[in-house]
Amino acid sequence: MAIEQAAWSALGFLNFTRSHFAFYQELLDQYADCQLCLVDEATGYPVAVGNCVPLACDFDKLPSEGWDWIVETAANNNGKRRNALGALAISVPNIHRGKGVARRLIEEFRILAQRKGLDGVIAPVRPSEKHRHPFISIDEYIGWADDKGRLFDPWLRSHAAAGGTLIKPAMRSMVVEEPVGFWEMWTGRAFEQSGEYAVEGGLVPVSVDLDRGVGRYVEPNVWFAYRAAA
Repeated sequence: MAIEQAAWSALGFLNFTRSHFAFYQELLDQYADCQLCLVDEATGYPVAVGNCVPLACDFDKLPSEGWDWIVETAANNNGKRRNALGALAISVPNIHRGKGVARRLIEEFRILAQRKGLDGVIAPVRPSEKHRHPFISIDEYIGWADDKGRLFDPWLRSHAAAGGTLIKPAMRSMVVEEPVGFWEMWTGRAFEQSGEYAVEGGLVPVSVDLDRGVGRYVEPNVWFAYRAAA
């Protein structure tokens, strides 16, 4: 938990999706064997955490939803055969980034899927640099390339390099709808008129509707799929 807090504390508003509030911790407890932790053998200290849950899905028909959908589908399985792992988070504190730790966890997800007899892993990937371009559409953003012709975004690039297949955008991966006061508290500013407002760390703006008294944040991610390890 401490590692997750260190990695995600600046994005705490994402904890307020309905599915996160309703099911997330319960799923982590129910599928404790799917929660991974990498430990530095030299020090004995944990350096990264990976969270995933088993669910039933069609790899060829992933939805327009993403993170919230994985949580809700895993929690409400209705007797269907669970054939995949849904990756929910890879948490690496800044001090341990850039060392291949995250890619190691991706591979461990694939190995875990193989051990459980599952077909593979699906991941609604949160682009690491999209927050710098909140008013650029996700469709345009994933089409950007670096000077070597690779995917522009480092985290998307890492998933591709690790063997993941980029499927499509998950347009409504995480949805947070809260009173305007919530967003004013989170951003430290007042919203005097309705409109689209960038939020620190947000991949897209928050849509503020003063008539309704709510702000709605609909975060897009990018679907990647992995086959289970051979």
